[in-house]
Amino acid sequence: MDKMKRLRSDWRYPTTLLCIYGFLSTVKPLEPFLIPFLTGQDKNLTTEQVNNQIFPVWTYSYLSVLVPVFLLTDWLRYKPVVVLQGVALFITTALLRWTESVPAMQAMQFCYGVVTASEVAYFSYIYSVVDLERYRKATSYSRSVQLLGYTAGSVLGQLLVSFDLMSYDDILVLTLVLTAVALVASCLLPMPQSSMFFHRKRFGQRASKEGGKRRRDGSKDEARDSKRSHTSPGDRGDEEVQGVEESEESEEKESCSQVVVQLWRDFRRCYSSRQLLYWSVWWAMATCGYNQTVNYVQVLWEHVQPSQNFSIYNGGVEATLGNEVTSSYQNVRWEQWGELCLGGFSGLGAASLFLMTFTENIWVCYSTYAIFKCLYMLLITIAMYQIAADLSMERYALVFGANNLGALLLQTIITSVVVDSRGLGLAIVPQFIIYASYFAAISVVFSVRGLFSIYRAQRIKQEQLSVDGKQSEICEEHKF
Repeated sequence: MDKMKRLRSDWRYPTTLLCIYGFLSTVKPLEPFLIPFLTGQDKNLTTEQVNNQIFPVWTYSYLSVLVPVFLLTDWLRYKPVVVLQGVALFITTALLRWTESVPAMQAMQFCYGVVTASEVAYFSYIYSVVDLERYRKATSYSRSVQLLGYTAGSVLGQLLVSFDLMSYDDILVLTLVLTAVALVASCLLPMPQSSMFFHRKRFGQRASKEGGKRRRDGSKDEARDSKRSHTSPGDRGDEEVQGVEESEESEEKESCSQVVVQLWRDFRRCYSSRQLLYWSVWWAMATCGYNQTVNYVQVLWEHVQPSQNFSIYNGGVEATLGNEVTSSYQNVRWEQWGELCLGGFSGLGAASLFLMTFTENIWVCYSTYAIFKCLYMLLITIAMYQIAADLSMERYALVFGANNLGALLLQTIITSVVVDSRGLGLAIVPQFIIYASYFAAISVVFSVRGLFSIYRAQRIKQEQLSVDGKQSEICEEHKF
């Protein structure tokens, strides 16, 4: 029993369980072949039904549950929402396997919206059960296994389809088994005792205990200096307020109104930074266009190659797309070149989308999709790094949620106007023309803004050099 208690108290135990859950829940062999499955003999749905009636439901459901799930995640302390995500994913797969009608597929999309909205719990869980010095390592593990699971699922699906080893229905049954194992792993996760917003007192007590241990070691000043060195300027202004909150031992947890007020204050402080605001605007706009492209790209592939061999390499092209970015970008002066970089690479993404839209060659379509996705992955990784550089974990979580909410609002507007059958209900080619034009507009805005920023920086530099030159001339005259 003592050995089991020690095992459960070690940081490796929750990290391992979360990684098992993250891997198994992202192994989806059928996802690259979802369109041929829905429009084939299995479901007998038309492309218009899938494109204009079924897929838009995911966007609407994602938006409707995102904010409640975000608040419930912290209030319930992460684990219940992780379990909810596993249950919703199981229901999604079951509906996809055993139902056929359009309303049933719309219900499936609603459940999948709950799954995607609940990802915030998966990414936040580690923060409350792992010590801060091991947080980065545990986070990297939990994020990497998701990418590994997605890649493994795409490769597995490609092999099963290419060699005709399983039917689409059998692949879904296999996915159900993997999801059930993932659900068991989520139930075994230890329940956190703290959270970032609603249950901050217990986290403060844990920090106090750790601080007490450091004081007994005679390192009080070093610990305090280290804490200050890792605190951003915006966060230092709130240290007194947070100290008061953590010292109120009679208060079990913060009320909902207090949390909302604090979130609003943090929101205003975070977005008062112009640099953070620019990166966040690009994040929201680009993520909106990226989600629309990824959601409907299989429909475009079917349009480019509407033969029985369509989608034979869908899993392969998805599996080859990684999310690895080198650390060389950290040495770039992003305060000067960041906006121009965002504009330039967004322009390349727009060019890729235009070429993807008008080509009649499926291999060109695959290649340009790969280029577009890699460009987005590169830029979103840089954006996340730049935004997180000077923020505490609580504020980064807030900015992350706000940016994704902004992206989802834009995506909902585009979906309701362009895609939904109750709106324009456009075919797939006009849709992608709009998506490509959307990225072209992003490119123009940020390129112009970037050029203006560089011009202004150079002008300020020249004026400073001119002032320095005049001052040196005056000094020389006084010498004589």
